[in-house]
Amino acid sequence: MATKVIIMGAAGRDFHNFNVFFKDNRDYEVVAFTAAQIPGIAGRVYPRELAGSLYKKGIPIYPEEDLIRLIKEQEIEQVILAYSDLSHETVMQKASLVLAGGADFRLMGTKSTMLKSQKPVISVCAVRTGSGKSPTSQRLVDILKERGFRVVVVRHPMPYGDLLKQECQRFASMEDCISKECTIEEREEYEPYICCGTVVYSGVDFGKILKRAEKEADIIIWDGGNNDIPFYRPDLHIVIADPHRAGHELTYYPGEVNVRLADVVIVNKVDSARKEDVETVINNVRSINDKATVIKAKSVVTVDKPELIKGKRVLVVEDGPTLTHGGMAFGAGVIAAKKYGAKEVIDPRPYAVGSISKVYETFPHLGSVLPAMGYSAFQMKELEMTINASDCDAVIAGTPIDLGRLLKLNKPVARVRYRIEEIDIKLEEIIDKWQRSGK
Repeated sequence: MATKVIIMGAAGRDFHNFNVFFKDNRDYEVVAFTAAQIPGIAGRVYPRELAGSLYKKGIPIYPEEDLIRLIKEQEIEQVILAYSDLSHETVMQKASLVLAGGADFRLMGTKSTMLKSQKPVISVCAVRTGSGKSPTSQRLVDILKERGFRVVVVRHPMPYGDLLKQECQRFASMEDCISKECTIEEREEYEPYICCGTVVYSGVDFGKILKRAEKEADIIIWDGGNNDIPFYRPDLHIVIADPHRAGHELTYYPGEVNVRLADVVIVNKVDSARKEDVETVINNVRSINDKATVIKAKSVVTVDKPELIKGKRVLVVEDGPTLTHGGMAFGAGVIAAKKYGAKEVIDPRPYAVGSISKVYETFPHLGSVLPAMGYSAFQMKELEMTINASDCDAVIAGTPIDLGRLLKLNKPVARVRYRIEEIDIKLEEIIDKWQRSGK
């Protein structure tokens, strides 16, 4: 008899684990996925075209709140946790819930979930969401392209729409983002690469994505989402740690896994973090991985129109996931407001409408910042309405995309950009050493 399984996920790692381990595996029957973290991803079906011959009707996706009911009604034997950016305490609370429901609780490791590429892979992952993965990946792209390599970026999945259409997606132009109806969250990840002339892949089937990416790349960069471990086996594994959340390198899943696997750990944002927190992170990293090279780096924040900030009342819009399941109360936008002399950062909560208002209820740690939530066209409209209703002189957009281009705003926008700047060891030196090693 096949072991009956539920996979707990958030439209990413869950589908990957299914594709590489459970699909066409007659020893298991995946009865359902459950969904968390991302609004609007439950209530769908993992399509039969992607699920394989064993699943003629596809696989239903339920809200995680239905987990215990499903375990009992479907006589589930195993529950697989397959999403990230969770505290160790939260992981064990979920384990306790499952065990009390009568099923086994399981985490899947690197051997059963990592794919091996025919091309060299550099992975950039993190301890927590919002640590600075993408600026690091973008810097690596620049270094490698300057050396004559063809570089392709593969981004951790964000399949929040039609899963069949999103099976294997290639982004090489802004028109690709429009035609594929990308959410704000997707655009935040793809647009910076597109603007510097780099192809980005993402989607659902990362085996198929890998085969396509290999055809046009000398080196593949894995840009990891949340704080997940790579889907591809890395030849060089770089991990970003955030001293604004010191200690999380030992207390978050699977961020600690990343640190233990790392060849290089970059302690980012040392220019805005407390010195003692930077030292805490470094000591914690070395306590569990004394072989990794540790680099200190600044996260340098600039804006395109500083005159819109100085002496003005501003609304700060920050990267959504960094604030929500990333747990941060501020991001680059707030740093820019202070750096460029804003008179006041206004509180957007009185102006929030619809699902944006509910975000503040779900994440009470959020203060006077507005997360750029846009997981659907409807939510993007509510974000636009919230911004336009806010009583301020200007908007500081601390997201990697041009909000003023995507939304119809009635206020001027100062766009924030941030880049990583290593203080001691440079990334060029890391690449030199890696190339000499012949890995």
